[in-house]
Amino acid sequence: MLGLKPRLIAALTEMGIKDPTPIQKQGIPPALEGRDVMGLAQTGTGKTAAFGLPLVQHLLADDARPDKRCARALILAPTRELVSQIGESLDGFIKGSHLKVAKVVGGVGITPQIKRMERGVDLLVATPGRLIDLMDRGAVDLSQTHFLVLDEADQMLDMGFIHALRKIEPKLPKDRQTLLFSATMPKDMEKLAATYLSHPVRVQVATSGQTADKIEQSIHFIAKAEKPGLLLDLLRAHEGEAALVFARTKHGSDRLAKQLTSAGVNAVAIHGNRSQGQRTRALEAFTKGEAPVLVATDVAARGLDIPVVKHVYNYELPNVPETYVHRIGRTARAGREGAAITLCAPDEMGELKDIEKVIKGEIPVATGRRWSPSQEEAKPKQQRGGGNRRRSGGGGGGGQRHGAPSGGAAAKPSGGNRRRGPRKSA
Repeated sequence: MLGLKPRLIAALTEMGIKDPTPIQKQGIPPALEGRDVMGLAQTGTGKTAAFGLPLVQHLLADDARPDKRCARALILAPTRELVSQIGESLDGFIKGSHLKVAKVVGGVGITPQIKRMERGVDLLVATPGRLIDLMDRGAVDLSQTHFLVLDEADQMLDMGFIHALRKIEPKLPKDRQTLLFSATMPKDMEKLAATYLSHPVRVQVATSGQTADKIEQSIHFIAKAEKPGLLLDLLRAHEGEAALVFARTKHGSDRLAKQLTSAGVNAVAIHGNRSQGQRTRALEAFTKGEAPVLVATDVAARGLDIPVVKHVYNYELPNVPETYVHRIGRTARAGREGAAITLCAPDEMGELKDIEKVIKGEIPVATGRRWSPSQEEAKPKQQRGGGNRRRSGGGGGGGQRHGAPSGGAAAKPSGGNRRRGPRKSA
């Protein structure tokens, strides 16, 4: 199958993977031939196997062992969660072989990672920031790294890792194979690809900015003060179903999760200010259904592969339009169906227009009407009575007044009017 050795096919069968996805069909053969590959695919399409399987097959074919502090193959990913998920998949691919995998991320002690690298590893999965830390300490040597993967490369750019990537590239051998995967192709990505890739094979299963086919998208035009109540109505209409809610800031994520929990909808928050242990516990509570709602910032949620997510809510619109594609790609993964619901206030129309340019179409309207350019958010005094003016039904609201989940002044939305670009620490 696709040129893979029986050993790997058996490992895939044991993992319950039978039929290759489109990105795997297109990406694995040229990768096995040793070609550089640029893969464009929406999230949840099986990219990890598309690059992981060729890497493992190449490494198994060469019986070499890594030297001290060296890595034979390097996989860079933007977040701790994605590093963890890639590592778990690789563990399944290499089961029963002599190959060793190491994961290095920030947010945890660096000393055990230094010790782990002392004997060298076959496959190193890392976030760029922590890798630079280890390189600066002399704990990692990339001079023998002949295989490189950049996963979610556009997200690494959005998170400000471009300087780290520029620092890493000269430390790698010129004679190497590089695989780059991304869901979108902004202009900076073309420059990054030109730096890292040599005459790459381009494989694509979705155009830049295209959203997953099985995601049902909708938008509610609503006053900012009414967002918390509408969100609560929507969540209650699908009680017990896993939902991912995006807020713009760390503080806003915490506040919204507390509001929802106080209103009887168990929610947990995940963002950059949480320790790795806190993030892990929050994800476990979410995946086990103990807290069916996960409120997250964009950076914290990037790379999450949680098949159970049925609904994604854009509580606040992202500043970077391509981020919308990544957000809603957290649902409808691996061929499943899902829904993406956006709550849009008047002062977010600029972001909405940018998003619809990227996805090349308008998001279907569930309730309300599109705000005109001349409309502005109501003044605080007017907002206090604004809930009674909303008459559109649907979305589980039934036309009722949408106040804050916890009542009273808590109706203020998370994040306010602040405009902030992507932040590495979120």
